[in-house]
Amino acid sequence: MKNNETESYMFVLSGLSDLPSLQLPLFLVFLLVYLMTLTGNLLIVLLICTDSHLQTPMYFFLGTLACLDMSCSSVTTPRMLFDLYTQNRLISVEACITQIYFYFFFIASEIVLLAVMSYDRYVAICHPLQYIQIMHWKACVLLVSVALIFGLLHALPHTILLINLTFCSSKLLQSFFCDIPQLLKVSCSDTFINLLFILFCGILFGGGILFLTFYPYIILLKTILKIPSRDMRSKAFYTCSSHLTVVFIFYGTSFFNYFDPNAKDSRAASVFYAVLTPLLNPLIYSLRNQDLKKSLTRSVRHLKISQS
Repeated sequence: MKNNETESYMFVLSGLSDLPSLQLPLFLVFLLVYLMTLTGNLLIVLLICTDSHLQTPMYFFLGTLACLDMSCSSVTTPRMLFDLYTQNRLISVEACITQIYFYFFFIASEIVLLAVMSYDRYVAICHPLQYIQIMHWKACVLLVSVALIFGLLHALPHTILLINLTFCSSKLLQSFFCDIPQLLKVSCSDTFINLLFILFCGILFGGGILFLTFYPYIILLKTILKIPSRDMRSKAFYTCSSHLTVVFIFYGTSFFNYFDPNAKDSRAASVFYAVLTPLLNPLIYSLRNQDLKKSLTRSVRHLKISQS
């Protein structure tokens, strides 16, 4: 922000709808979605922390994913709920850029974590005898730390580039939360460097991490197909299916949100990407994971016994 005019500049978020009659229904729907997101992810974290059967590298990464989902949802959804309830959609440049920083930090960390989880599944299935030696707790903590550091380093340059922009055209952001494409549209500065950096990150980091996420599954597929037992093959496919489903949803929605040139109004994609995906992840893992189901059953049984 280069001058006093920019420092006092206020954006107006378009929100999800301009119809007054829809504000309360939308508020109630997304409040329910947010509460379900927090409950589902927090339940996964609590089960992993309290059940000794789930204190393994795979569930350590899953618990970290749940924390990132809660954090990502908490960056965008409360602000959306506030706007729906108060119908006050003004947001300062400083608050907007701060929201973008934390949003990109959590999203970038999650991208790397999904690649780490792919590697974990590769080691578990292709090198089961060496799994404990390779994926020991120090290695797991190091991999999660790398994901978080990458998120920090990825979000920082975007934020610095945004701080150097000036805003003097339209104040309206066609979104319910602050996002880089929307800010670039209303900036009167030259945004070529910003766009170039987004493209650079998308190709180099996004493409590179996408390769690291899917390449282990190519090897996994070859290994699984060589397993003689049909039941063992099915179990191996079932183990990987939850993670692959999450990866496809994550990358699919992010592509439509950031790289679809025909998307004139990306609010629908943004809702799915920023609000619904953190809710879907715990549902996908809990519905397709027998260990989590058994852990939840044991916890409910112990709770009933303690109350009786």
